[in-house]
Amino acid sequence: MKVFRVASLAVIWAIPAAAQDGPLEPKEWTVPWQQTRPRDPIMDQSGRVWFVGQTGNYVAYLDPKSGEFKRYQIADGTNPHNIVTDPNGGVWFTGNRNGRIVQLNPSTGELKNFMMPDSSVRDPHTLIFDKNGIGWFSAQQSQRIGRLDPKTGEIKFWRPPGEGRTNPYGVVLDQDGRPYFNLWATNKIATIDPKTLEYKEFVHPDVRMRARRIAITSDGQIWFGDYRGMLNHLDPKTGKFEEFPMPSGGASQPYAHAQDDKDRIWIVETGVQPNRMVAFDTKARAWVANFPVMSNGSEQNTIRHMTFNRSTREIWFGTDAGTIGHVKVPLEIKKLVP
Repeated sequence: MKVFRVASLAVIWAIPAAAQDGPLEPKEWTVPWQQTRPRDPIMDQSGRVWFVGQTGNYVAYLDPKSGEFKRYQIADGTNPHNIVTDPNGGVWFTGNRNGRIVQLNPSTGELKNFMMPDSSVRDPHTLIFDKNGIGWFSAQQSQRIGRLDPKTGEIKFWRPPGEGRTNPYGVVLDQDGRPYFNLWATNKIATIDPKTLEYKEFVHPDVRMRARRIAITSDGQIWFGDYRGMLNHLDPKTGKFEEFPMPSGGASQPYAHAQDDKDRIWIVETGVQPNRMVAFDTKARAWVANFPVMSNGSEQNTIRHMTFNRSTREIWFGTDAGTIGHVKVPLEIKKLVP
């Protein structure tokens, strides 16, 4: 195991934007199953938008063209947390309460279960697949990071070191298939070499840093908002960090993250109501978008995870107010309006 520590931190003050050149207006669909926490939507190759109902215990998809929903029956007590597609378009979700990762056949509804080989790992949390079809996932309350090979069914675990809780949470992949994880209960970012399976950590110099989600730009640079009210940049080559204040400062509580194809980082500030979606241009080093998300007219809302679909240029999100929505991402955001 390798641990990178830095002694200093660059803090860069950028003036937050109140709006961009032309409004960005989310479009949302009300999910027909109330109070089920629809979340983590992702568009498949046919244009269906898959999501899970975490508290409603279901998997479903939305057809954005027709506005129709379809729901699939899953095992009682699964409480799915996250849903993704693999490189072949397969649909997978995590069983956050029953210790499994599940592959769904959309045509038949058949479920293939990959059970956690360690009974103490009860809560697969966030899953992502690399280009080779290997799944990397977090198990927050079980204090594990996992790797799934669907071809063999093998699941391997890492437990981040330390006496206290680390709470592995969000995960992203770089161009080489290397995963990076937030260790939400710590001031650390973890990674695993996909070839050697060596684990290592990057330690933020401020022990108060707490980050739930993570994003990555095309150059392999790591970005994440943390609850001190900062957007952080980690250069994994040098181990150095720099910071940019969030538009809502210490009240921001940044949660859902996504990166678009122009290397802009999109984050939802959940500490303010209504939630605000903001975007940071990593090339210009400036905030370029900042707008509210008013789901079902509710000012009490939380957006937990987002995905960017390159082909449609849309960021998809689910809300605790019972909606699935998207924002059309422009090629350019031309100017800041203070």
